[in-house]
Amino acid sequence: MIRWCLGLLLVPALAFADEATLTVGSKNFEESRLLAELFARVIEEHTDLTVERRFNLAGTQVCFEALRQGAIDLYPEYTGTGLVSLLAMPPTGDALEALTTVRREFLDRWNLVWLAPLGFENAYEVAVRREIAARYGLRTLSDLAPVSGELQAAFGYEFIERDDGLPGLRATYGLEFAGVRGMQQQLKYQAAGDGRVDVLDVYTTDGLILVHDLAVLEDDRDFFPPYAACPLVNGETLSAHPQLASALALLAGAFDEDRMRALNLRLQQDGEPVEQVAQDALESLGLVAAREVRAVSSRGRSFPSYLWANRAAILGHLLEHLLLTVIALGLGVLVAVPLGLVLARTPAWGEAVLRGIGVTQTIPSIALLAFMIPLFGIGALPAVLALWIYSLFPILRNTTTGVRDAGPPAVVAARALGMTESQLLRHIRLPLGVPVILAGVRTAAVITVGTATLAAFIGAGGLGEPIVSGLQMADTNMILSGAVPAALLALAVDGVLAVLERRLSPAGLKEDA
Repeated sequence: MIRWCLGLLLVPALAFADEATLTVGSKNFEESRLLAELFARVIEEHTDLTVERRFNLAGTQVCFEALRQGAIDLYPEYTGTGLVSLLAMPPTGDALEALTTVRREFLDRWNLVWLAPLGFENAYEVAVRREIAARYGLRTLSDLAPVSGELQAAFGYEFIERDDGLPGLRATYGLEFAGVRGMQQQLKYQAAGDGRVDVLDVYTTDGLILVHDLAVLEDDRDFFPPYAACPLVNGETLSAHPQLASALALLAGAFDEDRMRALNLRLQQDGEPVEQVAQDALESLGLVAAREVRAVSSRGRSFPSYLWANRAAILGHLLEHLLLTVIALGLGVLVAVPLGLVLARTPAWGEAVLRGIGVTQTIPSIALLAFMIPLFGIGALPAVLALWIYSLFPILRNTTTGVRDAGPPAVVAARALGMTESQLLRHIRLPLGVPVILAGVRTAAVITVGTATLAAFIGAGGLGEPIVSGLQMADTNMILSGAVPAALLALAVDGVLAVLERRLSPAGLKEDA
């Protein structure tokens, strides 16, 4: 928490000034978090480096940009993803060629280094419900093409957009489904198990393939490239810390698909904490010393007991969330209130400024957060800036309206007594406009608390962390452990501001109310 605050309040570079600290990132799905945790624990065990974890980043592009910008030092990536999605190169069925190509191109273009593969591939595959495979005699993707128009499909959000995903499958096999839904990984399996979808994309290391009795179709035209899992590391980090490569080399070839499938099943089906699964895996390989892991599974627990068992972690997320909200809202007040006072006195162009700032409310939150990454990296700083932008419009609109329209009879009487415009603002308009201004602040506060849950996608922490993880694992207790405190925090912040509004309102307005 202390490091988080320092990284937020000081110049961004200072957040990485500690040369003995590395930041490990991950994408927002179970296996990526597991691999990142394996990296972190091996580094902590075999080097003198301190590791900061920035997990659940919003997908491939966010992780890649964070690594390229130096906001994280390494994360787990797959060669096929690097080849097709990041390099925009045609796929190849040769695993060695794919690895050699991404190593050469990433080093030349961005000084990013692919270390030795971990020993398994986590390739994309397309699966159908066993009943559908039997009904239509499906064995290959070519078999699927003629009947795809009768079937409902559910694919991951990235898969729907990636060239090595649905667009490429359509071009290669001519697949056109009756309907396509975007879903999180765990939810796709549940939907298939319930019979609500017929076709889905899966990973070769997913244990849930067996749990839900799915038939994996053969890629008979070799469309999907190899997807060998590797640590992808910033070249400058490797130069500064040569021991990092030696530590991660201990994981080279250590995992095959069967082992990864079993580890993933513990996460997906049994709901075990990623820290426990990673520790057990490394202990079995003799790579770390045995130690107790303080992480609690939610399976078989009531929501209150899960909250109590994880109270320290939830309190940490709550404090991070509160800091994000308070700092962003404070900056919003400091900028929007003075600007609103100026706009109230210049109505000719004030409306145009309001409309321009109002456009920011139409930008999707996750898109705005993603736009911040190339400029400010990941973490609390870009999250605060995005939240600050969202807070401006409600405060600015209410300040302008409250001051401009405050007490017309009182303004007329004050002018008749000879008050100047500056005196009117200080003694009449601003005091009478306080309730409206604070109503805008209250609106902005509630919006900020809610939007701050998305900050977890760019590594800023907060109550979005358990929500994102819970959504991936379809874990209701985990989701609620973030959602309920966030809702209560919004109510608490609104209540505090309501009290402040009553205290700062002129006595005459209170009596009228």
